[in-house]
This record gives sequence, structure tokens and C-alpha cells, in this order.
Amino acid sequence: MAEHTTSATTKARLYDAFAVSGKALASGKRLELLDLLAQGERTVDALAKAAGLNLTTASAHLQTLKQTGFVATRREGVRIHYRLAGEDVAQLFALLRKVAEAHQAAVPAARDAYLGEDAATELSREELRGRIAAGDVVVLDVRPVEEYRAGHIPGAVSIPVQELAERIGELPGDMEIVVYCRGEYCVLAYDAVRLLTGRGRRAIRLDDGMLEWRLSELPVDAPAPA
Repeated sequence: MAEHTTSATTKARLYDAFAVSGKALASGKRLELLDLLAQGERTVDALAKAAGLNLTTASAHLQTLKQTGFVATRREGVRIHYRLAGEDVAQLFALLRKVAEAHQAAVPAARDAYLGEDAATELSREELRGRIAAGDVVVLDVRPVEEYRAGHIPGAVSIPVQELAERIGELPGDMEIVVYCRGEYCVLAYDAVRLLTGRGRRAIRLDDGMLEWRLSELPVDAPAPA
């Protein structure tokens, strides 16, 4: 009986330890921060601005993620830089979204409300690789420039979506444009395709984005490690 009680106690302690990780993910804003960090290392200031948070709130969320081991930090002078603690964290984040979409009835409607109902053609990663090899497309990265610099699809052109209307002339007019951004649920590529097609350009989306490209271990152009 004593052994059974001890076993039950230690099992409960183990599952409580698992639950701490689950609790850290139980915040939409913390998931948004993980989404941003999946694109590359960022300072607290940059994360707060990108996520629409004040510094105090962003710091509190990041501390929760750090305490559970999902993110790591490095100091550069007075600035703290955050990054994902490993590729397994990115995989967990990507899987969580797909499981939620498959099993929560509210997710598809929320996704469509955010991304917009869009019938534009999509291209898979393998299809895109074939088109790149054939040289018959322009690959357009519409993420912020710091995310592009942290890592991008080889050969991709960087024009952040907020600059696209003014810089559309930089894109060849006689080639199809394949647009991508952070991942499957990133609105930037949707907005870019709508803008491009509205200006008479042939444009389609990659059906996911940089997160899934990295997790598939496909080639990435990125700065060499220091």
C-alpha cells in the first residue's frame, strides 16, 4: 500500500511538471511571441512592438516562456535578446496550431476571419522548389526585413508588405510571383497577393511559410554563425 501511494505521488508530480509547460502555452500572446521568435532572435523591445504589447507585459510573458524552457536569452550590453530554445519548440508550436484547427470548431472560422476568404491559388513547398529550379517564378518574401535577414528561401526577393505598393515596380512584370511570409497562418502573404493581383500581376501564395520550410529542413539562406 505504501509503495502504491509513493508511486501515485511521484506520478502526480511528473504530470504536474508536464502541466507547467501546458500552462505556459495557455496564452494567445505567448503563442504570438513564439511565432515571432520562430522567425529569428529578437530583443524585448522588438517583440513588444511586433506583438502590440507594452514592455512590461511583453517581459512578463517572455519570463514565463523562459521559466518553462521554451526560450533562451543572451545579453548584449543592456539589451536582452530572446530566441527559441530549440527546433523542438518550433515543432511543438506548429503542431499545436494544426491540432487546434483539426479538433476545435472555432479555429477555422477564426482563421478565415483573420486571413480573409481567399480563393487565390496556393503552391506547395515541393512545387515551389520545382518552379525555382525551372526559373519561371519570382519568390517574394514579404516579412519585415530583419526576419528576411535571419533566414529566407534561397533566391527570394525581400519587399516587406507595407512597402509593396510603392516598390511593385521592382518586380518583373512578365513572371508569376510566389509570395510567402512567416507560416501557414500569416496574413502578410494574403495581403500581398491581394495587392499584387489588384495591380494586374500574376501572384500566388506558398501554402505555408518560413516556419514550415525550416522544419522541413529545406535550404535556408542565412548569415553564417558568428
